[in-house]
Amino acid sequence: MNTIGLASDHAGYPLKEQVKEWLKAMGYDYVDFGTNSTESCNYPEFAHALAEAIEKGELQKGIAICGTGNGINMTLNHHDAIRSALCWMPEIAALARLHNDANVMVMPGRFIATESAKECVETFLNTGFEGGRHQARIDAIPVKK
Repeated sequence: MNTIGLASDHAGYPLKEQVKEWLKAMGYDYVDFGTNSTESCNYPEFAHALAEAIEKGELQKGIAICGTGNGINMTLNHHDAIRSALCWMPEIAALARLHNDANVMVMPGRFIATESAKECVETFLNTGFEGGRHQARIDAIPVKK
């Protein structure tokens, strides 16, 4: 699949708009679950929509952004099928994929430089899961019954 899901709150909206341009330039399509402005909003609405699309198999990966990244990341990780990682430098984005098989990357819109954000997006999308010993760790993450 070459389509990436996007979600943000008002603080993450400006960076999300930049991410759209980077995705287009890299040959990716995207589905934007909102928000669509810098007007104050509640991030869980958009995080849940992104997570549910991944759970249904409509998308394989997503990128989400809020002010600190924490709130939207916490919301995403309440979904069983989501392994969301808060990333602010490309090395963390690489390890999130290599070791954790993260399927959503979250960035802190108010605290990440544009160039670092772009490198994180590229790294997240171009790094595979290493598997091996890391698979056992992922398998040990509990899911709700």
